[in-house]
Amino acid sequence: MEVYAHANNSLDGLPSKIREYVQEKITLCQPSSFHVCDGSEQENQELLDAMEQAGVIRRLKKYKNCYIATTDPRDVARVESRTIICTKNMNDVVSTPRSGFPPVTDPNLPKNLKQTPLGNWMDSDEMMEVMEKRFAGCMRGRTLFVIPYMMGPYSSPYSKVAIEITDSPYVVVSMRIMTRMGTQVFKELKVPDGSTVVKCLHSVGVPLPSDKPVCSTWPSNPEQTLITHFPERNEIISFGSGYGGNSLCGKKCLALRIGSSLAKREGWLAEHMLIMSITNPEGVKKYFVAAFPSACGKTNLAMLRPKGLPGYKVECVGDDIAWMHFDEEGRLRAINPEFGFFGVAPGTSKSTNPIALDMVHENTIFTNVAETSDGDVYWEGIDQEIDGLHETLIRSWKNKRWSVDLGEPAAHPNSRFCTSIKQCSILDPEWNNPQGVPIEAIIFGGRRPVGVPLVFESFNWQHGVFVGASMRSESTAAAEFKGKQIMHDPFAMRPFFGYNFGQYLSHWLSFGKKEGLQLPKIYHVNWFLKDSQTNQFLWPGFGENIRVIDWIFRRLTNDSSKKASARKTAIGLIPDQSTSDGIRGGEVNPALLEISNDFWLSECKAIRNYFEENVNENLPKEITLELDALQKRLSQ
Repeated sequence: MEVYAHANNSLDGLPSKIREYVQEKITLCQPSSFHVCDGSEQENQELLDAMEQAGVIRRLKKYKNCYIATTDPRDVARVESRTIICTKNMNDVVSTPRSGFPPVTDPNLPKNLKQTPLGNWMDSDEMMEVMEKRFAGCMRGRTLFVIPYMMGPYSSPYSKVAIEITDSPYVVVSMRIMTRMGTQVFKELKVPDGSTVVKCLHSVGVPLPSDKPVCSTWPSNPEQTLITHFPERNEIISFGSGYGGNSLCGKKCLALRIGSSLAKREGWLAEHMLIMSITNPEGVKKYFVAAFPSACGKTNLAMLRPKGLPGYKVECVGDDIAWMHFDEEGRLRAINPEFGFFGVAPGTSKSTNPIALDMVHENTIFTNVAETSDGDVYWEGIDQEIDGLHETLIRSWKNKRWSVDLGEPAAHPNSRFCTSIKQCSILDPEWNNPQGVPIEAIIFGGRRPVGVPLVFESFNWQHGVFVGASMRSESTAAAEFKGKQIMHDPFAMRPFFGYNFGQYLSHWLSFGKKEGLQLPKIYHVNWFLKDSQTNQFLWPGFGENIRVIDWIFRRLTNDSSKKASARKTAIGLIPDQSTSDGIRGGEVNPALLEISNDFWLSECKAIRNYFEENVNENLPKEITLELDALQKRLSQ
């Protein structure tokens, strides 16, 4: 699909500042037509039909209104090396590494770019010149779509109104799922001219006719891809990639990178966290948030089906993003700014996440999964029989017949499903509450095959911030794949910080110094410990994770007769399995709660080196004190 047949070439009705912005980008990008999206079902179906006719997506025969898109193999994940925060002052975004900045070796990247493990920076004026050149004429032969959208519930004082300009109809239909979309969002503006709206500009970067070979069903420009953010201007400019968070600008770009910068300025928190509610057998309900790196089980936990402890109920508010504010009574409240799920498909099955598997069978866009010849989806770990078919009748994400003998996965490891939040059968009744839900616990976690226990509780808020800052996890396929290695991923935000990580830590620590706040308790979990001899997981995980959540739930009670027991260790408070009030519901392998001083002393060294190299003079003294105290406790 190149030009949208039903394009509405009128900017009437847009707020004045937005109309000026769109007119400016039409002049720059030179599209053949433009269309202001209304978010209607008719518009959505017309775009889906046009993309299907053009071969961009394929309809799944087995399900209602479900489609598959397969991308250019070079455009399959976040591109962190090309994701940049642009300001006038470098220290607002990154610290100077102790060993200095590495030289930029990629000839397609600006030479003045500063790259660090905790984010990339470039001068905003210089980057704007670079992006102007990329965008000049980039939409020739295509339709420019204007997507008005909102992050967060209608009527919420915490929601943000935005627009995205794009030449990708795939982005339009995906943003309709992931956000509240349509011109009605302008009714939520506090400033009528639209000057406070977050502005997003995106292009696949392939004008028509193209002067080089491109994937006809997935145009992209990987060599020239840049995903840039301008927090001082509340603006996002993304070029060259059509995939996921690189192109759906409300996803990570606004929700976390621009969002975290807004949160710093306005006194709240924008975090890479699920939001869930837990109701115990006595009917007591509590809300938790949890931060895990991408592809480490956030969606599975947000949609947990309890197993091993009868009477518990889990409901979902969101699986990826939490915007959190302290209310007038000092309680931390969270809204989910998104309206859909953009979940990792591989590993999702009836045994791991039956809720997710059920909800994607209608009105869902799959990207880079495999397809069976009878119109079903397939991916690694789906654990379903292919009815009467030989495995060679599976079409892989590369659009070719697939068999195990090929030695490659049928679905890309970072393949996704995009579906509406309303299709989740365990949606919490308060999911759309404009004031948010009250948070009583914050949980950090990641993939650690050795050393880190199943669960521990921080001693206090400051120690909890240190626990989040010290997070490390085995790498996954959600970003540019680097193989399985233990990577530092503080707060599960490493790829998503919108400003200097040291300042981010100071912002978190500041809440611990304010009077009148009811600070949630902070925990760390690790479902991924393995037996060193068999390499098998020591914890059953999935539904039985409720047994760990139950311990956390009981730790929050004020009733001493019902409170879960814990014993103090050098790293925090862990379940006391010598009593009946530890982790309940079955046996717990002692190895899951072991604390090895040698391991943790080595961990201290790695964390200290990381902080000294990458955060340097911006590291808050409180974090250094916590690290020193941990090392001292381990050495006693």
